[in-house]
Amino acid sequence: MADKTPKESPPGGAPYATRVDPMKSEGLTNEQRHFIRRVELDQWKKKAPALRTRNVLTGLAIGAVVVGIYGYTFFSVSQERIMDDLDEQAKLARMRAPKTGAN
Repeated sequence: MADKTPKESPPGGAPYATRVDPMKSEGLTNEQRHFIRRVELDQWKKKAPALRTRNVLTGLAIGAVVVGIYGYTFFSVSQERIMDDLDEQAKLARMRAPKTGAN
């Protein structure tokens, strides 16, 4: 868990800000809590489109990789004609072989 105690002041002299949980902090008035919630909501609204865009691009990239692998697999399997060639050769060999009582 993050340390919530303020650290030493930087060389400029201004202390670091401490995190405040508006719901648990007893020293805040309702007006201050409402202000904090409103500011957090405004920050979230400002960052949401960028996050949405990044998430959509990431999803499209992952989808493109999956479709690419799927397509490549089908393409490579359709190129494999080894078994078909072997089956044809076996069929021709059976037809050329002399007929016996066991065949």
